[in-house]
Amino acid sequence: MIDTTLVVNGTERTVPTEARTLLVDALREGMGLTGTHVGCDTSQCGACLVHLDGAPVKACTILARECEGAAITTIEGVADPDGTLSSVQQAFQDHHGLQCGFCTPGMIMAAIALLRDVPRPTEAQVRHYFEGNICRCTGYHNIVKAVMAASGQVVEPVGA
Repeated sequence: MIDTTLVVNGTERTVPTEARTLLVDALREGMGLTGTHVGCDTSQCGACLVHLDGAPVKACTILARECEGAAITTIEGVADPDGTLSSVQQAFQDHHGLQCGFCTPGMIMAAIALLRDVPRPTEAQVRHYFEGNICRCTGYHNIVKAVMAASGQVVEPVGA
């Protein structure tokens, strides 16, 4: 085991890792940050999406040691320190962009990255961007609505 130092959600953290320890395992098991989910172990589902130095990456595809000193943002680091939800999290809640919630952290992390790159995406752009994220419950309709709403585009909330 070798200590690996990562800057996670703005805080420098050191975790013992083996050469084969994946970033997702270092986050979940080494740091107790269980919001980053392991869904498929094949990098297809996107449930483990985090931001690495600002870029979205699937944490099951990268070794923790490769991230030494890097800035990592997980779903736990998205809300304000006082617990106020980010605009994307709030839009997912307002537009019921989740059902079972398993894919939701990865979806939110993907949405944040998309909106940083394309502040007012079209519905087609949102759907294309989420091709690397699998939701087995929703059919994506409300997820797309949530992202559109978070971008400031008018969308009627669920139940309105």
